[in-house]
Amino acid sequence: MSNREMVILSVGGVRFVTRASTLQQFPESRLARMLNGDDQEFKLVNGEFFVDRDGTLFSYIMDFLRTLQVSLPTDFSDYQRLQREAEFYGLHRLADLLSQEHLLKPRLEILEVRFSLQEMQAFFRIFGSCSTTVETLAEQIAVFTGQQAGQSWNSPFPSQQPLVPLPLERPSHHDMVFQCGTDYSAGDQFVARYVSIKPDNRKLINGTNVLGLLLDTLLKDGFRLISTRTVSSAEKVECYSLERMRRPAGLAVMVSQAPGSSGAAQAKRSQVQKGK
Repeated sequence: MSNREMVILSVGGVRFVTRASTLQQFPESRLARMLNGDDQEFKLVNGEFFVDRDGTLFSYIMDFLRTLQVSLPTDFSDYQRLQREAEFYGLHRLADLLSQEHLLKPRLEILEVRFSLQEMQAFFRIFGSCSTTVETLAEQIAVFTGQQAGQSWNSPFPSQQPLVPLPLERPSHHDMVFQCGTDYSAGDQFVARYVSIKPDNRKLINGTNVLGLLLDTLLKDGFRLISTRTVSSAEKVECYSLERMRRPAGLAVMVSQAPGSSGAAQAKRSQVQKGK
């Protein structure tokens, strides 16, 4: 069969349409042998290959053949059944990846935002259980400083004078510290700090506004607020705890053509980031 031909499969009553080349990704598999007529268990009926197996699990197998990556829903739990299906189809590399269940399961991620409002300044400290998330958030947050004349710290608009970017404080890979508001005044000159959080382009000086934008950004990124508490009433420190199920790095199989192998596939495991 030409690898450009379309193939129709009926797996457990679920219909799949794909290219022959997709099913031939791994020539040693039963799906590849099926196309060559070398596996009689797969019956060709009215132009469709009939397979008496689980159609829902086969959708994940088709996704693997199309992308060469294992990417499962966060609520997926049938790892052993899917591994059994992979072994049935002779996709031993997929079965090997599925045996690494601890690498595929989503993990609970915790993020804590501490907010302190002191006179004309607001202080923030963000701690996260996942350093990658903290690093991504640090790339979204920018702090600027500049001088104002005759404006209060509650003004939502920065002065027309050029603002100078300031680096975020990073005590460790898991946390960051920054502040906004007025640092001090000299006469009618205010030296203030503004905070901007991508993709929002505003530069905010009011701590309450920055806190609202920060929490809104985290909620849109999949976090949910699980608790709020006052850590220190004397210092007016509030703590916001958030959590989300973080998608793990997907496991990928890199397929390359080996010289003289007549289409034999070679596999190499690697991890690729799937996003937050």
